[in-house]
Amino acid sequence: MQNIIIETKQLTKYYGRTLALDHLDLRVPRGCIYGFLGRNGSGKTTAIKLMLGLLKATTGSASVLGCDSQELTPETRGQIGYVTEGHRLYRWMRIGALEKFQKAFFPDRWNSQLFDEMLEYFGLSKKKKIKSLSNGQRAQVSLALTMAPDPDVMIMDDPTLGLDVVIRRQFLEGMIHLIQKKGKTILFSSHILGDVERVADRIAVIEQGVLRADCTLDEFRRKIRKVHFIFEGDVPETIDIPGLLHKRQNHSHLELTLVGTTDEQIEQTAQAVGAKECKRVELNLEDQFIEFTAREKSKPLFQWEA
Repeated sequence: MQNIIIETKQLTKYYGRTLALDHLDLRVPRGCIYGFLGRNGSGKTTAIKLMLGLLKATTGSASVLGCDSQELTPETRGQIGYVTEGHRLYRWMRIGALEKFQKAFFPDRWNSQLFDEMLEYFGLSKKKKIKSLSNGQRAQVSLALTMAPDPDVMIMDDPTLGLDVVIRRQFLEGMIHLIQKKGKTILFSSHILGDVERVADRIAVIEQGVLRADCTLDEFRRKIRKVHFIFEGDVPETIDIPGLLHKRQNHSHLELTLVGTTDEQIEQTAQAVGAKECKRVELNLEDQFIEFTAREKSKPLFQWEA
């Protein structure tokens, strides 16, 4: 049985002279919920469209379920579920009619019982017209339509964007329930880091088309750290510490963002520069992501920063 479900090799995409994706190497293992993270414009959606064969790569390759993304067969496409932000559905249709329409594309794979169970879980009637549904309910219908053909792999591009917190929680819990029940593989892109933290086993972070991190969620949480060195006298202008990502000074405080730095290295550096005190700062995943992908400011954003 194939253990790598989605793979990219040196995947690169230019739009004219603009580089959108730069030699991306990813390997998504079977049964994994893989969080795909990056800021707006980082290249996430481009990468996903290349994986699905919706765009042609400039160089490099992508494959899903062992099939080249540029040559996906109807059989392989039938095993892939794709959920996009916005959940574009035919607004004039009722849910029941939309089910029949979608089912026609998957005659041998459609699981009517699963579709009915999901509607019941979300409290939706087949008689409801799509145009009468809220954004959250359309997202729920979209998930049910994607899951009903029983795909082996799901690729989800910001599926919870614009949903309120309660609907997002229901959406994610429904997704987790189905994954655990069916053992699906999911590539899950989202701007909402709390959602990723709730469901992901592994994450990749891309910035300006470049892969910056590819590791388990636990490993990322352990490696990104922030400490404050507190001084009685002058704060040193330079500091030599392994894994230094950002340095910010505020009066007698020196704030350091670190990647992969050990406790021993932090303590040794604090002693070497004469810090009176060293404080660890607790960060959630969103804080860590922002610090990890933050760019150095070239000029003040607000007048009071000058």
